[in-house]
Amino acid sequence: MTTDQLDSTRSWIVVASAFLSMFTVFGVAYSFGEFFGPMADEFGTDRSETAFFFSITTFAYFVIGMGTGRIADRIGPRPVVLAGSVAMFAGLMLTAEVGSLELGYATYGLGVGIGVACCYVPTVAAVGGWFERRRTLAIGLAVAGIGVGTLVVVPVIELVIDAHGWRNAYRGLAIAAGILLLVAAIGAHRPPGGSEQPMPIRQAVRGRPDFWLLYASTVFLSAALFTPFVFMADYIDTTGGSGSAAVLLGLIGMASVAGRLGFGAVAVRFGLLRLYRGAFLVLSLSFVLWIVADTSYPILIAFALTLGVAYGGFISLSPAIIADRFGTVGMGGVLGALYTAAGVGGLLGPPTLGAIIDRAGHTTAQWTALSSGLVSVAFLMAIRTPQSH
Repeated sequence: MTTDQLDSTRSWIVVASAFLSMFTVFGVAYSFGEFFGPMADEFGTDRSETAFFFSITTFAYFVIGMGTGRIADRIGPRPVVLAGSVAMFAGLMLTAEVGSLELGYATYGLGVGIGVACCYVPTVAAVGGWFERRRTLAIGLAVAGIGVGTLVVVPVIELVIDAHGWRNAYRGLAIAAGILLLVAAIGAHRPPGGSEQPMPIRQAVRGRPDFWLLYASTVFLSAALFTPFVFMADYIDTTGGSGSAAVLLGLIGMASVAGRLGFGAVAVRFGLLRLYRGAFLVLSLSFVLWIVADTSYPILIAFALTLGVAYGGFISLSPAIIADRFGTVGMGGVLGALYTAAGVGGLLGPPTLGAIIDRAGHTTAQWTALSSGLVSVAFLMAIRTPQSH
């Protein structure tokens, strides 16, 4: 790798491209909570069945991300992002026409799933490969796009659905997402030294218990993390609370931006692993606020802000942890492998919690999410000496 290209002007262009990619794809993915009620009403489905719509998508983009990350390692991120643009556009357009929830599982799950997979891991890994001195900060800025996308897109989608219905909202999202991802692909440059062949993923993680502890912790945290994105609107409707669920999700996005930038800025001083554990613990304990909130909107705001900051730390530090412990050559593949854990958690968590809500109510589901988060912290505490590359 030619070190004079690292931390350069082109490096920051790659950061901007990654930011725009994640703004777009996660703005789409995390707006699903606004579609939850209208779709469940039209198709006559219960919470668990409708939540599975989101879960399939989450599982798809994290699992497929292992493959797209490795492809980007070999051919560069730009063609992968272009493929994501096509998949996202087609998936959303087709979802606007479905006549059943089961068909939507395929159109939305695969379309949005492939779109996110093509744009998330490849662009984050590219940012990691373009930086050395400012890597953690650069990754934090790039993944801040997830939070800004949630902050901006979710409230807009709420308004569009109210005015024009959920099908037209999907059509509008398809056009906007397709255009934005085409723009993002322009700046998705391949990292210098990208021609160096990475070792196979299996070989990279073989004999590395730290990877599997990271993996297990991510499964349990993700099972809890996605709960408010799917069920917050349903929670407010069920409890008769005042205030907007879209605003709360937007606050999670806003707070996550602060978390991504804040954790990235102080990681060198306090240590990656220590901050990573702290983010997991705070995210888990934030569910206590949701449990005691009942219909209190100010406490729900406090929950959204607390979870958002910790969520931002989790997202910004995960790629930095992988780069630090496994190196940047082949980072896309290893990072994608770790993110399959988030896919497993996302696949199992929302439908399970939806079934719990149907049978025992929201409070029991919130306690379950809290317990799952604390299990994730226990796995992280078992990780010992970091290995710096």
